[in-house]
Amino acid sequence: QVQLVESGGGLVQPGGSLRLSCAASGSIVRINAMKWHRQAPGKQRELVAAITSGGSKNYADSVKGRFTISRDNAKNTMYLQMNSLKPEDTAVYYCNADILSDTYVYARNYWGQGTQVTVSS
Repeated sequence: QVQLVESGGGLVQPGGSLRLSCAASGSIVRINAMKWHRQAPGKQRELVAAITSGGSKNYADSVKGRFTISRDNAKNTMYLQMNSLKPEDTAVYYCNADILSDTYVYARNYWGQGTQVTVSS
């Protein structure tokens, strides 16, 4: 059974930094694209950043220049370094990945349980 677990969320003041982690576990054969999404209260879930298995990265315009996505394929782990945080970054952050396991013929899409990030003074 494949599982994604996020960590690193918390309360931070505006202008501060946090580093989120997303660890994948289970009978993993290969992890394809990995993504960070977020959902603020009363708003739709939105894509924040994405990274391919080869390391190509994309960011939402709202976080470009402030957030950095990365991954360690040997550890099946993805990261999101968040700098210059703003109150509008407050949301639950979810990791999402396309993972091929030894259970299924094709890669399936998995979600973590989310981690709360609150930016407030």
